[in-house]
Amino acid sequence: MTATVVYKGDLRCECTHLQSGTVTETDAPTDNRGKGERFSPTDTLCVALATCIVTTMALKANDMNINLADTKIDVTKHMLSDPRRIGKIDVILNFPASLNLDEKDKIILKRVGDNCPVAKSLHPDLEVNIEYRW
Repeated sequence: MTATVVYKGDLRCECTHLQSGTVTETDAPTDNRGKGERFSPTDTLCVALATCIVTTMALKANDMNINLADTKIDVTKHMLSDPRRIGKIDVILNFPASLNLDEKDKIILKRVGDNCPVAKSLHPDLEVNIEYRW
């Protein structure tokens, strides 16, 4: 088992990662009767995509003796209403200005990011835009 989730009431869940004991909470968004005080479940899906992209890239970068520390990622979720679902996710990776990569390394890392496990797990109807700002 990976995690346990307890519904706490008031549209909030408490999620415990079993291996580490780390606890996070989710909340319904304000546009869907929630308080918006935590990440919503759909927010966590979008953040999972962004963190998976950079994590898989970092694994490959480490093998290439490249350090991706301080890469900042902007994530934007676009919801649709009928049925209510995520319609589009925009992910913009902003790499540190000090990162000096040749075109070959950029192509390798981009290919890895585009093919991370979360990206490959998303429904093909979901529009995903990934931008790499070197």
